[in-house]
Amino acid sequence: MSSCYLHKAGRTTEQLIFKDEFNDILDSKLWVAEVAPQPDSKVYIKDGQLFLDTKGGVTVWLNRELKGNIRIEYTRRVIVDSGINDRLSDLNTFWMATDPKRSNLFTRNGVLESYDSLQMYYVGMGGNTNRTTRFRKYEGNGERTLLKEYTDTAHLLQPNKAYKIVIEIKDAAVSYIVDGVKYFVYTDPAVLTRGYFGFRSTKSRQAIDHIRIWQLH
Repeated sequence: MSSCYLHKAGRTTEQLIFKDEFNDILDSKLWVAEVAPQPDSKVYIKDGQLFLDTKGGVTVWLNRELKGNIRIEYTRRVIVDSGINDRLSDLNTFWMATDPKRSNLFTRNGVLESYDSLQMYYVGMGGNTNRTTRFRKYEGNGERTLLKEYTDTAHLLQPNKAYKIVIEIKDAAVSYIVDGVKYFVYTDPAVLTRGYFGFRSTKSRQAIDHIRIWQLH
């Protein structure tokens, strides 16, 4: 869903260019799901939320190229209850993703290593069974540059907690913010100025809602 809503914030004008409340069936033209071929793995909408419920890796791409200065906001939680895939791990995200060798990005199978050739930013929050939170830049040649890492409890996941995630690119500054706390801020001398956004995870059950994307002018 697009919008022309404009908001003035200081010297920055914010234009809402996309939102989704996940109140309808999953639109496969708008959201492209790449799911590793494992049993008991599915992506679906239920109760106004997008669910990633998989035994292996999964990426759900927004099929809309983003350009320039943007802010992406959404809520997301890792469910730990009685589900077959429930595991406290991997609240992960790709953004500004492009494939240097192909015009079509959506050619992969959900296995993490299949994305190594992309150029993009990546945060793995609570990765490695909730032992690390890492920020990487994928260089497009197989190199995955580690920009920063946390291993302390404050930067890891809590079960069933709804996190407000904000991702922002403003000029050369790339930020990843959790519940108002700046986990990562990186001034990139070769900032990525266009690409695709994707929800990423592996072996877990996660619920996502209230996504908003703003163009910043």
